[in-house]
Amino acid sequence: MSPAATASGTLFLSSTAFAHQGMIPARHTCDGCNVSPPLSWGEPPLATRSLVLIVDDPDAPDPAAPRLTWVHWLLYNIPPHARLLPEGVGDRDLPPPTLHGLNDWRRSGYGGPCPPIGTHRYFHKLYALDTVLPDLQQPHKARLEEAMQGHVLAACELIGLYRRQR
Repeated sequence: MSPAATASGTLFLSSTAFAHQGMIPARHTCDGCNVSPPLSWGEPPLATRSLVLIVDDPDAPDPAAPRLTWVHWLLYNIPPHARLLPEGVGDRDLPPPTLHGLNDWRRSGYGGPCPPIGTHRYFHKLYALDTVLPDLQQPHKARLEEAMQGHVLAACELIGLYRRQR
């Protein structure tokens, strides 16, 4: 998934904290303040009614022998006019009617990289949907993706890397 050409431009996702395929600063991880990185994106397709952000790590627990994809952050029903999430965005800072899903620590909100071994890839995926999803009561990733089926107009991703210094 790369930047997606849309009827109104190109949907892209970027951060001032790290470049695509670049290292995520420790500030945004369990080794630092564990605050979400600043994210911004381009204009979604004209028919967009909401956006979804999924941040996950397909390299868990060991990139040499991955066994699962660890979910770090789920946000849905981000309004289509929004263009950014500031660093360390809290519930009060989310543009209404944005809702949280549950990460794999079984809590809502951002949980930064904390790999037990090796350099992991963290996929920040943004989806433009043609609908506003119902309140899914803090869904897990599978439930959110199920609700998104048939509604994705465009998608893009930003990949960051992190390796713990021991």
